[in-house]
Amino acid sequence: MNTKKNYLWWLIPVAIVTTFFALFLALRGPDPEPLANNNDLIQNDNPEESGLENETPTAAAEEKINFILSDLSVPWEIIFLPDESILVTERSGSLIKLKDGIQEKINIDEVLAVGEGGLLGMALHPDFTNNNYLYLYFTNSQNGTPTNKIVRYQLGSDPFSLSDAQEIISGIPSSNNHNGGRIAFGPDQKLYVTTGDAGNSSEAQNRDSLAGKILRLNDDGSFPEDNPFLSAVWSYGHRNPQGLAWDDAGRLWAVEHGRSGAASGLDEINLIEAGKNYGWPTIEGDQSDANMVTPALHSGASTTWAPASLVYYNNHLYFGGLRGEALYSVAINPDGSLDKLETHLKNKYGRLRIIKVGPDNFFYLGTSNQDGRGRVRAGDDKIIKMALDAWK
Repeated sequence: MNTKKNYLWWLIPVAIVTTFFALFLALRGPDPEPLANNNDLIQNDNPEESGLENETPTAAAEEKINFILSDLSVPWEIIFLPDESILVTERSGSLIKLKDGIQEKINIDEVLAVGEGGLLGMALHPDFTNNNYLYLYFTNSQNGTPTNKIVRYQLGSDPFSLSDAQEIISGIPSSNNHNGGRIAFGPDQKLYVTTGDAGNSSEAQNRDSLAGKILRLNDDGSFPEDNPFLSAVWSYGHRNPQGLAWDDAGRLWAVEHGRSGAASGLDEINLIEAGKNYGWPTIEGDQSDANMVTPALHSGASTTWAPASLVYYNNHLYFGGLRGEALYSVAINPDGSLDKLETHLKNKYGRLRIIKVGPDNFFYLGTSNQDGRGRVRAGDDKIIKMALDAWK
């Protein structure tokens, strides 16, 4: 027997198998990188095109987030009292006080909660520590017709109470939609008020109407002599402004809901000046008119923020988005223009109506998922206390 020949025949199939295996590895290429886990993924709505950046809180940052109130009925405003209590308005007509984890509630019977109307804005008098004056903006019924007004009360703490009601202004047009409702005292100690067009856009251009305006009042409801039109009107041509804030230079900024329906978008940030016409319904977005003001920044025709609040902090404007379901921020440039808009907490908590910075330098956010337009989550609606760097 030729053993050498038999041995060579045995090597042939081994060589063939080895060759094919080497060829397979060459064609397959290197092992793929392991898949990232959820914490490694970065959500991004194409920031190069939209100018937006999405961020979600890290695990460490979640420790800086607390839900201080839950199961609310469309919270609309938050203010902080000198004794560290927190007041919250519910659109349904309740005023809630939170102090050391204990809640108290007052139901305001005069409130008519219908559509977007109800108990909305709230402000403390600049001299609150001496007079205990609390101002509330709400919808009520006058001779069967819904209307908005502001009433000043004296706030009692023990017991929690409202007394000595004094009507500051009434007859602000109301509707199921576009009630405005944000009120705030400015650096000049005057009361500023946002009003919506109440679904009648032409009234925004009518300076004799209180609809679609930003108003400026003395603390007793009279209008200051230096108002531009010898009336309560400070600026006009607004659709539905719902946020006011002053920067360190004393400039007044406002956020405003743009058009709605199938052609949504074109929400606005405006720099407010006395006597100026902000264009609604004549101009929108980048459109211009010699006698009207183009927004400092707008959302574009294909993006909707639905901005419902505004606060200034550390050279940035922050506002909550309802339909946008996010917290938005934008830096103010040295020349007063606005930088690129950034988006935070996108879809994290749903519709965000309230944004405030507390005396403890925490953000306080209020959700609005119970308003009939959002997806209700467990515990909604909520007030969320959040460290300023919680999403960084």
